[in-house]
Amino acid sequence: MVAWREEHVPEKQLVLLLSFFVGVFTALASFILKSLIELIRLGINTYLTNGEVSYWLLVTPTIGIALAALFVRYIVRDDISHGITKILYAISQRKSIIKSHNMWSSIVGSGVTIGFGGSVGAEAPIVLTGAAIGSNLAKSFRLNQRTMMLMIGCGAAGAIGGIFKAPIAGLVFTLEVLMMDLTMASVGPLLMSSVTATALSYALSGTEPMFALLHYEAFTIERIPFYLLLGLVCGMVSLYFTRGMNRLELAMKKYVTPWWAKVVVGGLTLSVLIFVFPPLYGEGYDVIIRLLNGDSLTDLSRSPLAGLGMSSWVVLLYFSLIVLVKIVASVATNGGGGVGGIFAPSLFVGCLTGFIVARLINLTGLSVSESNFALVGMAGLMSGVMHAPLTGIFLIAELTGGYHLFLPLMIVALASYLTIMLFEPHSLYAMRLAQKGELLTHNKDHSVLTLLKMDSVLETDLVQLGPEMTLGQLCRVIAKSKRNVFPVVSSDGKLQGVLLLDEVRNIMFQPRLYKRFTVGQLMTSPPAVLNSSMPMEKVMQVFEDTGAWNLPVTDDDKHYLGFVSKSKIFNSYRRVLVHFSDEE
Repeated sequence: MVAWREEHVPEKQLVLLLSFFVGVFTALASFILKSLIELIRLGINTYLTNGEVSYWLLVTPTIGIALAALFVRYIVRDDISHGITKILYAISQRKSIIKSHNMWSSIVGSGVTIGFGGSVGAEAPIVLTGAAIGSNLAKSFRLNQRTMMLMIGCGAAGAIGGIFKAPIAGLVFTLEVLMMDLTMASVGPLLMSSVTATALSYALSGTEPMFALLHYEAFTIERIPFYLLLGLVCGMVSLYFTRGMNRLELAMKKYVTPWWAKVVVGGLTLSVLIFVFPPLYGEGYDVIIRLLNGDSLTDLSRSPLAGLGMSSWVVLLYFSLIVLVKIVASVATNGGGGVGGIFAPSLFVGCLTGFIVARLINLTGLSVSESNFALVGMAGLMSGVMHAPLTGIFLIAELTGGYHLFLPLMIVALASYLTIMLFEPHSLYAMRLAQKGELLTHNKDHSVLTLLKMDSVLETDLVQLGPEMTLGQLCRVIAKSKRNVFPVVSSDGKLQGVLLLDEVRNIMFQPRLYKRFTVGQLMTSPPAVLNSSMPMEKVMQVFEDTGAWNLPVTDDDKHYLGFVSKSKIFNSYRRVLVHFSDEE
């Protein structure tokens, strides 16, 4: 099959054909995931809660987290959380290979988690599913790494297009968040997957936007200062969202160790929060729809806090508390063992932030549209949290049909993005990889160095010397060697130093000295020693700082592994750069 394809089907046509099927499969995956979530919710509403707030809300989220945790631990047996981060890691570190189980495991895990009330989103899991579909299709046809990377992008674009019915957002998300280059060779397949997935989603679930905006106010230029203020607030809330969620995840991972303890702590925390703040149940999309259409009292009326009254100040306090604790609910869900992403939480918090700012402005005696601000606030939070202003703009416009508010969307998204960039250079997705030097970016030099691995430039053919060897023995080794640098290694394999040919050239032709000197006396310390786990960007920095052309490499226990030369890095850099930039 593969041999016939290689002979009869040109690669360009094959990539377009595969991108079409990726779009079809991701749309079906999106439909299955949404259907699974709705089926579970329908069962809970029918047999347990009757659609009302009840004490079952203290139980169902924990059940969902427990089922998801058991599924991941005993069936999948692999970590499937942080889907977007996993895609970035696969592109940067795993030659664009994503495990085949990701084509279905995230659907089951997130469907159970969210269906039972987990306070996370289904979008990141479906993006990982789409990327896995693209990666494994490319792998089955033995396509090269560059094409596999493109197919991952097609899967991600199709997933966003399919689950949100937003084809432009699918394309832009792939370029901004997954940091793929937009070239003539990539734009066709990406659009093919995104448009195909969106069209099939229309056929399966209708053409209505996810958040139909029924009440809105036409944009006027006098509102620009208020939108700038909202963008600034969204940027600061994005910073709180990003850093708060990251620190809470680290704290839960550090202090709650057994997996069953994570389920208990996460489940109980989430259940209590949902009981006090019912809008935290699930993705929160029903809350977004109500706020976009002017209903701010229904959610408060369902909370135990409704006894405080229904005044504007109580409403503000209620939704402000929800903004603050949403990250706790999301971390409790994922940290407890659930599966979900931050797409929905960022949209949810953005909508609430926009509503809160608008309500505060209105309480001063001025008048702005709370629906408009709730809508553009979603773009502001998405822009800030994901560092993706274009994705925020186009996604919200397509989600709501709010193209008439395109300029406010742009103002708020840009202001939010510029604000958070003052404090946080990486998105929540990229933060973990950036800290390890494993992040692929739009900077070509950085990206190529990220793709280079130590084992691809490590030279192991250098003759090793023992520190007890005499000068005479050394001369016999030099006579047979083609290199002018020699690692000196102890009997237990640890690096002791290096010996340079230039350092012994003046005495190596004096036989009377052959037994007087040993290698241990003649060796010197290298300018620096590289660690095998050191990222290539750091390796190049060490070369620049020391001015060396050859440096030894050891593991964490100081065992000698080989040498790296600057010339070898340059040669590998050129080769990867040509491959990375090839548009044919």
